[in-house]
Amino acid sequence: MAIPERVPMREQDPKVRITNFLSVPLGYSADEAVREAKRCLQCKVPLCETGCPVRMDIKDIIHLIADEKFEEAFFLSKKDNAVPAMTGRVCPQEEQCEGKCILEKKDRAINIGKLFAFVADWAREIDLVNESKPEENGKKIAIVGSGPASITCAVDLRKLGYQVTIFEALHMAGGVLQYGIPPFRLPRDVVDYELSYLEKIGVNIQLNQIVGQNVEFEELKKEYDAIYIATGAGAPRFLNCEGEKLKGVYSANEFLIRVNLMKAYQFPNWDTPIVCGDKVGVIGCGNVALDAARCAKRLGADSVRIFYRRTKEFAPAREEELKHAEEENISCEKMLSPTRVLGNDDGWITGIELVTTKFVGEDKSGRPKPINVEGLKFEVKLDTLIIALGTTPNRLFLSNVPELDTYSWGGIKADENFMTNIPGVFVGGDALSGGSTVIAAMGDGRDAAEAIIKYLNK
Repeated sequence: MAIPERVPMREQDPKVRITNFLSVPLGYSADEAVREAKRCLQCKVPLCETGCPVRMDIKDIIHLIADEKFEEAFFLSKKDNAVPAMTGRVCPQEEQCEGKCILEKKDRAINIGKLFAFVADWAREIDLVNESKPEENGKKIAIVGSGPASITCAVDLRKLGYQVTIFEALHMAGGVLQYGIPPFRLPRDVVDYELSYLEKIGVNIQLNQIVGQNVEFEELKKEYDAIYIATGAGAPRFLNCEGEKLKGVYSANEFLIRVNLMKAYQFPNWDTPIVCGDKVGVIGCGNVALDAARCAKRLGADSVRIFYRRTKEFAPAREEELKHAEEENISCEKMLSPTRVLGNDDGWITGIELVTTKFVGEDKSGRPKPINVEGLKFEVKLDTLIIALGTTPNRLFLSNVPELDTYSWGGIKADENFMTNIPGVFVGGDALSGGSTVIAAMGDGRDAAEAIIKYLNK
């Protein structure tokens, strides 16, 4: 049987989209979604589901979309995924569900992420929400942080009648979904709508609340039956080289928070300014690095260059984002490592010194290990440098709760049931792993919710 070609997703033209922060993918129409869903072979053993960290009923959801039963498909997706419109856009499906699809062998895997985003967007357009109220069980859970792991844990607990209160340090909920991912990948109206679901089902979200300062951790231990810590990994890693403190040098965290959360791309209508010169360099080649590079392009940079110490096939970034960056004339320059940042007498960056690298063996991740080739150094002129080398867990929270056992790199220690050394206190997401994908953090949140329920009911 001939398998139809994958239904392509319509997108903004690259020359147009670099002038705005609107969504690059334009979404499926109902007809396109149905045609794509009908390509699914409905395998007796759906391998796609084995690649999903939150264990969604992928096969059945796609079947419902193919039958144009969008409402049923939406509610089935909501059963296991609190925010399908968001994960449909930012999940690395090519490595997870789509990567397991039997059609992947013929480069025609079902476009699972885009189908889930379609059905969630369809439900949002008609404001379709299941507002059934759970039967209260009288037990109270505090959650520290409001990112993907927290959202999933909160929804799973709330559905079973637990009173859930989320404490968020920032003025908006969502964590990395709000401050880390640009609107051209994850539109803000989608984020806001998905998060409104938590309040509709009765989750209490307390903003501007820093646990350990505005509210004491000991108070939470006394008032709540269990605590879930999911403070994320918001502390950036740096180069630790000469010139790193020059003006015009950003961590990717600061750059993206200014752009996304504080709306610097809408300056002066919003009060947050951002300095982004004509020549921008980005260190790193993960999703965060690509997000920062693509933001810089939209802020008016003439030249945006990514410097990466490996080759592109070993980059952590999603294939889709690498493709979009290339279409937007962002160069990815391989086998290069920074040695120092150059500046002028006024304290501003003027360039960067780079050294060529070569591969020697493998590192712990199994990727080729790059080392510097002595003597092969050169300089590149830059107005702005963005450092995107990954992150570590939130130090502010940890300093306020010194009794928590942590690893040397800052992650919070936990047993196989996500329990910390403090009874009744659980941890998950990037605060546990040190950095992962949105959907992996959500999987942690689901597992932690199950562990909390077992702990409270044993």
